[in-house]
Amino acid sequence: MSISGIQGQPLEITVVGCSKLKDTEWISRQDPYVCLEYASTKFRTRTHTDGGKNPTFQEKFVFSLIEGLREITVAVWNSNTITYDDFIGNGKVQLQKVLSQGFDDSSWPLQTKTGRHAGEVRLIMHYANANKPATSYAPSAPPYVAPPIPQSSLYAAPPPSVGSYLPPTTYPAPPPPYSPYPPNPAAYVPAPYYPPAQAAYPAAYGAPSAYPPPPYPPPPYDPSHYHKGPFPGIYPPPPY
Repeated sequence: MSISGIQGQPLEITVVGCSKLKDTEWISRQDPYVCLEYASTKFRTRTHTDGGKNPTFQEKFVFSLIEGLREITVAVWNSNTITYDDFIGNGKVQLQKVLSQGFDDSSWPLQTKTGRHAGEVRLIMHYANANKPATSYAPSAPPYVAPPIPQSSLYAAPPPSVGSYLPPTTYPAPPPPYSPYPPNPAAYVPAPYYPPAQAAYPAAYGAPSAYPPPPYPPPPYDPSHYHKGPFPGIYPPPPY
């Protein structure tokens, strides 16, 4: 894939650390640091005191890319306080992968001045404006399809727009408040009373009378019913 249009674009490089470095100290542990160089731009990490053969840095730098320049020079040194710093090793970092895919996390070999292996340096590079292939993107979601609109709603009145006048809504009157007192009887008119209709009787029996029947006459006096004894008769004795 051809890469073009990178002039002035930012490239982020994070120096993670080194591993299996050549040891330049005989008595104490060495103090390594890493230098990055891209055209005229140079960066240096902090010194990892007593980092020895496996120092860590975790420092990020931002380079401005140059059209046609596809590699960065990396070098590792041992810091000294009295004498000059000791050269440990250097190498070339290729930018083809990070410029095409946008990301590269790799360890790059280092060599001494005589071409011997001097260890490795791990770099994480990120290029946000990479032209990634179509297969690198996640599959997109299916397009949204709106549900069909019923024919009845096509002729319905449109909803009122914002700020339009809406007529006031009428609500039913609330019920009267509850009163513990009985209602005023004068406000009510009693309904007329109609007695139930009397059933018609046959003419042979006559109409019913509104008066009670007369009392029955007493039975005639019978002297044989009267006797003396422990139980008096039904009727008292006749008068003398």
